[in-house]
Amino acid sequence: MAQIDYYFGTISPWAYLAGNRLEEIAARHGATITYRPLDILQLFDRTGGVRPADRHPSRLEYRAQELPRWAAYLGLPLRMDLPLANMAPSSYAIIAAQEAGGDVAGLVQGLLAARFAHGRDIADDAVIREALAAAGFDPALADRGLFVGAETYGRNLERAVAAGVFGSPFYIVTDSDQRFFGQDRLDFLDRYLAAA
Repeated sequence: MAQIDYYFGTISPWAYLAGNRLEEIAARHGATITYRPLDILQLFDRTGGVRPADRHPSRLEYRAQELPRWAAYLGLPLRMDLPLANMAPSSYAIIAAQEAGGDVAGLVQGLLAARFAHGRDIADDAVIREALAAAGFDPALADRGLFVGAETYGRNLERAVAAGVFGSPFYIVTDSDQRFFGQDRLDFLDRYLAAA
């Protein structure tokens, strides 16, 4: 059975656009997923990337065209007018939920949709609690998971750098070290698991 480490930032519109395709692929091939939310901005700093605010205007202009194109292609609503958000609280909640067991995929997708479909602040405690409840988790996980969440969040960044991760979303099949960067590479992940 394949194991997929899924590295992502909860402020990544590209992770939002992945939707539930990773989970569908994993189910089709009997693979398991470990969700590893991390600070994507620090990952850029550590791996030679450039934070969006510091990118050349031509890159920002292209991104502003490409994101809506992908959203339309996938049939997903996408808010583009969002300020930068603190991704740590939502990441801690995901980490706590994964420790507790349950519908982590539903929580991840709920938080990403809260931000990118509905324009909500995913650092807001009420938004996080709503997403936890909607995915079947005790909303109090938002409080109980803070310490472990903070520790794991930092370790996820270190693990990502060591594993060759440089963006979000990033998928690694751990037993073979096959790496797939971007929601537009999910078809390649599917083909790889089918052939493995």
